[in-house]
Amino acid sequence: MAGVGLSNLVSNVPAVMLLLPHLSGSEAGVTLALVSTLAGNLLLVGSIANLIVVDQAQKSGIDWRMHARVGVPVTVLTLAVVWVWRVWL
Repeated sequence: MAGVGLSNLVSNVPAVMLLLPHLSGSEAGVTLALVSTLAGNLLLVGSIANLIVVDQAQKSGIDWRMHARVGVPVTVLTLAVVWVWRVWL
């Protein structure tokens, strides 16, 4: 959960940089990489790539609410898939 929160607070790359030193084992690193990347879809500020294209998106009439309508469900579903994969498989 820290990866999801930090990814949307400070973006996904800085979140990984902050959390990675506190992890032990490559399994935790893989999970952090997956979670932070997928969590970047939650809100526009979650990924630098989102911020790069936001200007073009605004010109097309896409705002943060429209992004969140798609980003939140997609993020929840993909994080659920990662959780199932890591816990059950």
